Amino acid sequence: MFAISLGDDGAELRPLEPWQAEEFLAHMDRGREYIGKYIAFPDKSTDLESSRACLQSYADKAAADTGRIWGIWLGGSGGRGGTLVGGVLFRTMDAPQGTAEAGCWLEPSAVGKGLITRAARVVIDWAIEERGFHRVEWLVSDENAASIAVARRLGMTKEGTLRESYLYRGRRSSMEVWSVLAHEWRAARDG
Repeated sequence: MFAISLGDDGAELRPLEPWQAEEFLAHMDRGREYIGKYIAFPDKSTDLESSRACLQSYADKAAADTGRIWGIWLGGSGGRGGTLVGGVLFRTMDAPQGTAEAGCWLEPSAVGKGLITRAARVVIDWAIEERGFHRVEWLVSDENAASIAVARRLGMTKEGTLRESYLYRGRRSSMEVWSVLAHEWRAARDG
């Protein structure tokens, strides 16, 4: 297995795969209310079987080249050990069009450490430089100030708001659309 260091604090980015369903479920249990405030992972991962199915759906997306998922671990080393505390993903990827929608989640114990920004930089850079993608999008509830702050730190541009477009837990939320284009990403990274 591979691991990418996210800095001097021992944080690592690693693939998140179906065989890690038990660890993923424990992580969801630790952060269920916090994570579930804006995204459905906790609702889709309520037991071992549903957690494995959730991760399998991303393994299937990876095989079809239509999505990817990575976990963020703290306290491990070289791809081993540590505690899964969050992750980043490409919820969708359209390689022929060169577009992807990035997303993230984090449990409360890991908030405020810059983990999501660091991990998102790695996967966005991979999409643009390794895969040749032209556009990475970030859709976020207009009430999710932390995720909006990440989009800003990543140098993304707010393109607009999809008013009351997301029905979640019986309530409609408006979703902001943020994005970065390949030439903007390179200019910000290299400048």
